[in-house]
Amino acid sequence: MELPRQIALLRQANAIARQARARGRHPFGALLVAPDGETVLLTQGNVDGVNHAEAVLARVAAHRYDRAHLWGCTLVTTYEPCAMCAGTQYWAHIGRLLYGASEQRLRALTGDDPANPTLDLPCRQVFAAGRKAVQVIGPVPELDAELAEPHQGFWRPAP
Repeated sequence: MELPRQIALLRQANAIARQARARGRHPFGALLVAPDGETVLLTQGNVDGVNHAEAVLARVAAHRYDRAHLWGCTLVTTYEPCAMCAGTQYWAHIGRLLYGASEQRLRALTGDDPANPTLDLPCRQVFAAGRKAVQVIGPVPELDAELAEPHQGFWRPAP
């Protein structure tokens, strides 16, 4: 997938993140893109602290599409998936991931906010522990400031 297409998809995911924030939810967004690299099959914003955008999307996709189809699909998300979300993508059999910014970058944005107790466990490490070669694309530094925008002023430090 070429960089201009990656950027376009990540911008779509970020629009979903902004919508999630407008609903009072954590500002994360995700898309499922068909094997053609163009067709958006599903979109999902964050629901709550346990139902992250990526995990919900992967669960819905696993029920809606067969495994062979999903292996050719791409999960697109604004920030690197946490261990739970990467694991859910793995089990849903979605063969490719595109994320915009790293978990470490997210950790810098959220600080000590107890609503986002980040895990310092890169998604590549989660996928490497399995037996399937999930392709990972990211981070995309060209979008760092854009992806951070919905997070500005959202997270609160621990008291």
